Amino acid sequence: MKLPIIAVLVLALGVGSCGRIAQSRFNPLNWFGQARPTVVTTLYVPPEEKRPLVAQVMDLKVEAYPGGAIVRATGLPPTLGYWQAELVAQPVDAEGRLVFEFRIFAPLDPQAPGTPYARQINVAASVSAIRLAGVRSVVVQGASNALTVGR
Repeated sequence: MKLPIIAVLVLALGVGSCGRIAQSRFNPLNWFGQARPTVVTTLYVPPEEKRPLVAQVMDLKVEAYPGGAIVRATGLPPTLGYWQAELVAQPVDAEGRLVFEFRIFAPLDPQAPGTPYARQINVAASVSAIRLAGVRSVVVQGASNALTVGR
């Protein structure tokens, strides 16, 4: 008679504790809580571009290679001494244009104007085939003009 009573008590305690296990830390389904909104802090904010646009874009070429294309541009600053030129890519717009801004640092000290040939600055940027997938034209933007190459 003792055995059935003990079995019933063990069974009653076991079934009664099932509700508590579902809410305990031992249940793997409770290891991660419910999703809740959080505030995301951005760790890196790109600095504001301090380089001005080159005065004039003289030439633009887009040369294909197996992994994408190389965008080459020639710019003409107003004087000698401009440095650290770069084609800064902008997001592809709704019309399928990939716009590059031809950015360049001005000389630290006043410079002689020089000849146009001496002032020319060449710069290039590589664009992957994945990024070129939806692009219809490539634009290089200067301060006074922009050149476009289409597909």
